[in-house]
Amino acid sequence: MVRLPEEMTLPDGFVPAPAPDPPATPKDAATVVLLREGDQGTEVFLQRRVRNMPFAGGMTVFPGGGVDPRDADASIAWSGPPPQWWAERFECTEEVARALVCAAVRETFEESGVLLAGPDPDTVVADTRPYAEARPRLESRELSLAGFLAESGLVLRADLLRPWANWVTPVDEPKRYDTRFFLAAMPDGQRADGVTTEAAHAYWSTPEDALEQWRRGRCGLMPPTWVTLSEIGACDGVEAALAVQRPLGKVLPRLVHRDGAWRVVLPGEPGYDEESDR
Repeated sequence: MVRLPEEMTLPDGFVPAPAPDPPATPKDAATVVLLREGDQGTEVFLQRRVRNMPFAGGMTVFPGGGVDPRDADASIAWSGPPPQWWAERFECTEEVARALVCAAVRETFEESGVLLAGPDPDTVVADTRPYAEARPRLESRELSLAGFLAESGLVLRADLLRPWANWVTPVDEPKRYDTRFFLAAMPDGQRADGVTTEAAHAYWSTPEDALEQWRRGRCGLMPPTWVTLSEIGACDGVEAALAVQRPLGKVLPRLVHRDGAWRVVLPGEPGYDEESDR
């Protein structure tokens, strides 16, 4: 795994004191890294969250969010690897796997307007404007993904997603997520936007430029986003990234206070296995 830079620290107010006891139970969540080939190479779709969000406010992230219990609806028309395939890769139950894939598709559509679904198992919609009115209804939970797909006569395209990583929020945090990261190439004809109440700004960027903006203090990146950008940047194009196969496992960072600042330490890094100073 990519090592986090020494200059990545957290402000004192970002870390709760004392740590929750017992730790909060992580909520299942899905994040989708949208990819496309740009003039300067691979580009990813990023959003800066509005500052008053209760989790990661003001940070630059990929589209994603928590699982809605209705995402596990078995009636959803599905094309691609079955829930069992996803369950084996994410080491979870088939019900959770189904919900994660559906959440990935739903959250991507809600937050970026990109719809990983089509009128049949072999096609994907090229123009999502006819479905625009469903986005706020999905975001407010007035409408479920199953209801939206059924009303629209669409099939969920699980085959357009690729499993990438599994990050779990540190035990010190009051809000925790067990987040599975997916990759997906931008479907032909579709456009990603920032028409969501959760984003203050949305844009495409090469991973290298996004990391450079972070170094200059122009955007905030959480460790999973920083690592994912570094990993995607090391791939030789979109197709190469989508073709990557690797063991996932759960990445559980730890928070340590070192050299006068709070730092995130990943498994395998110095200090990870030391007794917590919390």
